[in-house]
Amino acid sequence: MDLKLHHVGIVVKDIEHSVQTYLAMGYELRTAVIHDPVQTAFVQFLRIARDSAYIELVSPDGPGSKLANALQKGGGLNHLCYAIPDIEAGCAWLRERGFMAIADPVPAVAFGGRRVAWFRGPDRLLVELVESGAEGEL
Repeated sequence: MDLKLHHVGIVVKDIEHSVQTYLAMGYELRTAVIHDPVQTAFVQFLRIARDSAYIELVSPDGPGSKLANALQKGGGLNHLCYAIPDIEAGCAWLRERGFMAIADPVPAVAFGGRRVAWFRGPDRLLVELVESGAEGEL
């Protein structure tokens, strides 16, 4: 399967505050803060200049957010996301390996409408798949 690490998702209480830590480490902003109503979250992507993988800071968009529980537990590492050319094949491949589907592919605001799907791995870590984009796209 042609998986490529796209980003590491980190749940934070306040993106504007948390982003300062990563900027001080040499990360660069790759997007503004984006609201994703489907994921009930605010997100912002950062990357070190010569790296190919991003960090995604994720914050609940309100008390009813899907992320509210993760933040109440202290936040931190939330998920690993992999870019994949064929998301349907990737979903089937993960299911065959014991990953439990949480959400079937849906368009994502942060990725210009490219679809994402969510799984929980045997180790309970969330795994996101995103359809691969053109070179230079988020």
